[in-house]
Amino acid sequence: MADFQLSPPLYRIDEVAERTGLTKRTLRYYEEIGLLRPPARTDGNYRLYTDEDIARIEHIRQMRSALGLTLADINIFLRAEDERVQLRTSYHQTTDHQERREQLHQARALTLEQIAIIDAKLQTLNDLRAKLVAKCEAYDARDQELAATPTDTSG
Repeated sequence: MADFQLSPPLYRIDEVAERTGLTKRTLRYYEEIGLLRPPARTDGNYRLYTDEDIARIEHIRQMRSALGLTLADINIFLRAEDERVQLRTSYHQTTDHQERREQLHQARALTLEQIAIIDAKLQTLNDLRAKLVAKCEAYDARDQELAATPTDTSG
């Protein structure tokens, strides 16, 4: 019996654009600014994306839509995630406790960097919310004033 391995499916940029809801231009831009690694290419120089690439694109979309992060923040976020993957690999390849501790400290620092980005976004949202709540309170106060003021029906 022959031993062979199936290669993972590859997708052209138009398929990825349709699947993710992004434009081909956006996908090329994400590659240009480093959010996506340069994909494999066909002999005709067409980009070929893997399922892993598509998962990363979906992750970027989620960070943009759910968290409202900027592309610069997303770049920092993804860099931290990529570095943690490398640290995890190194951690499991060594038995030196001091080295492992250092890797844990680095992973923690990267995670704190991501938390700081989220905290800044939350602060901005909380500030906006507070302003809107203050407007509602002002509307309620004005409404109560108007309700308490007798109306002059003689005209």
